[in-house]
Amino acid sequence: MPDRERAPDKDPSPRARRETADVPETAGAADADAERRRRRARFLRDLAEARALRDRVQPRRAKTARLRHAMRMRTFRW
Repeated sequence: MPDRERAPDKDPSPRARRETADVPETAGAADADAERRRRRARFLRDLAEARALRDRVQPRRAKTARLRHAMRMRTFRW
């Protein structure tokens, strides 16, 4: 249908651009992946630190959480 044809000056959709795009640079992709892993590692370290602090500040709550977790693991069926 002529009224549904794309005009040549319009940008294709992001999906079409992704399908027709060449392979990305490996150095750029590796840098982005390394940066993502560094941010994830920092986040996980901060999370572990926050959990340790919470356990020190609220020992009773930490103990009940440990007991609850142990009970869940005992009743879990493989």
